Amino acid sequence: MCAKIDDDLNELDPLYQSLLEGNKQFIKDSLKIDSEYFTKLAKGQAPPVLWIGCADSRVPANQITNTAPGEIFVHRNIANMVIHSDMNMLSVLDYAVNVLKVKHVIVTGHYGCGGVIAAMGNQQFGLIDNWLRHIKDVYRLHAAKLDAIADMDERCDRLVEYNVIENVRNLCKTSIVQNAWKIGQPVGVHGWVYSLKTGVITDMKVSAYDNANMDNVFKFK
Repeated sequence: MCAKIDDDLNELDPLYQSLLEGNKQFIKDSLKIDSEYFTKLAKGQAPPVLWIGCADSRVPANQITNTAPGEIFVHRNIANMVIHSDMNMLSVLDYAVNVLKVKHVIVTGHYGCGGVIAAMGNQQFGLIDNWLRHIKDVYRLHAAKLDAIADMDERCDRLVEYNVIENVRNLCKTSIVQNAWKIGQPVGVHGWVYSLKTGVITDMKVSAYDNANMDNVFKFK
C-alpha cells in the first residue's frame, strides 16, 4: 500500500519526473553519437585519475575537466576532506590506487565553499560540526596569515586554498599512497581550486610523487 502511495506522489511531482525524462534524453543523445556507447561503457573502467572533491552540486568533475564517463574515478564529501579515520574515503583511495592503478589523485576544492565558510564561524550546525572541526584545525595551522586578511571573502578563499594544500599532505601521509610509492608505482598527488565565478581551475603547485619532502615522523619504511 505504501509503495502505491509513493508511486502516486511521484507521478504528481514534475521535478521527480523530469529526472527520469532527462535520463531518456541522455540515452538518445548518447546513442546518436555512438550506437555502442553503453556497450563499451559496461565492459569496465580504467580511469587514470581519482578525484577527491566537494559534494557541492556546482562542481561536477567530468564537466569542468571536459572528460567523459569512465575517465575519472570520483569521491566527494563536504569540503573535499581527506581524514585519516574516514573509512569511506580510504576505501575509495585503496581501490583507486591498488586495483584501478590510477596515475593521479587530485584534491579539488572550490572558492565559496559552504563547508569552509561554516567552519570559519562559531555557529553550531549539528552533527556536521564534528566534520567541520577538521577545517577549523586547518585554520588554526594558518591562523596568523588568515587573521591578517581583513576582507572575509578573501580570507575564505585563502582558507579554501590552505584546506586543499593540507588535504594533499594528508593524502601523502596515508599508507596506501606511500606503499604505492615504495614499490615504484607512479602516483602523483595534486591540489586544485575551482572558481565558480570563472570556471577556471588553479593548480596549487603542491604536487608530490614521493615522500621525500614529508616530515620524517609521517614516513613509512
